[in-house]
Amino acid sequence: MTREAVLLMAYGTPERLDDVETYYTHIRRGSPPPAELLEELVERYRAVGGPTALNRITREQAAALEAELARRGHAVPVRVGFKHHPPFIGEVVKELAAEGFERAVALVLAPHYSLRSVAEYERYAEDARPPGLEIDLIRSWHDHPPFLDLLAARLAATRAAAGGDPVVLFTAHSVPARVLESGDPYPDQLRETSEAVAALAGVERWEFAYQSAGRTGEEWLGPDVLDAVAELAARGERAVVLQAIGFVSDHLEVLYDLDVEARQAAESNGMTYARAAMPNTDREFVDALADLVVPRLAVLLHRE
Repeated sequence: MTREAVLLMAYGTPERLDDVETYYTHIRRGSPPPAELLEELVERYRAVGGPTALNRITREQAAALEAELARRGHAVPVRVGFKHHPPFIGEVVKELAAEGFERAVALVLAPHYSLRSVAEYERYAEDARPPGLEIDLIRSWHDHPPFLDLLAARLAATRAAAGGDPVVLFTAHSVPARVLESGDPYPDQLRETSEAVAALAGVERWEFAYQSAGRTGEEWLGPDVLDAVAELAARGERAVVLQAIGFVSDHLEVLYDLDVEARQAAESNGMTYARAAMPNTDREFVDALADLVVPRLAVLLHRE
């Protein structure tokens, strides 16, 4: 019988403040960051209490997914590979091959496909893939019904707790605007997710904004979330609920870019701020991931 595994891929984060420079250098493809940019990133981590729990959350997601797959009759290991922190994606792919695995269902913990996100994870995995190991990548799950249901339930609960009629602002990580020249489906997929979640949650007043644009000197997709919040306030809105549909775990882009910067932007403009909780390791999210993976395992087994 062919040996199979599941590979979960995520961005990764430094474990200690002393590791931030190495981490940032890896993001910059080996170019050390200027001192001012490094200090700015370190200060952002300090502002949220230090390096975030993203790595731990991802490992816990993998362990929970492995247990759920076993419960459903698929006793396969679930391994984690990070883009910018050990264990790196390429290292894990080579380890799977060395251990005799012949097939791996790969899933990036980012629901929306972009040439600047999921495609890069795929390239890291494929560049390291030895002959004899097949990688079956789930490229997009932005319209996966259980995932949409989970987001809608979180959004409805947050709006109810906020009271009144707050406007909803969906967010996702920005990417360089030049990807549109290649027909990148990212903006369309984000719109589809936003529309679906709003409909499921019964939300009529909502907008979308990008967040966390890179410091590269080129144009990134907008509007930026801080500008969007200011615009809502200028139109007379007094309450905003944010939902980061492009992320699935608590990490710096959520805990700082939204809960610090976006909150400050809202409150300084006289608005109340609330954010829907991230999926993290909740059972509903693990079940949604299993629903994605199991059919791929079944297809692979069917090829025998």
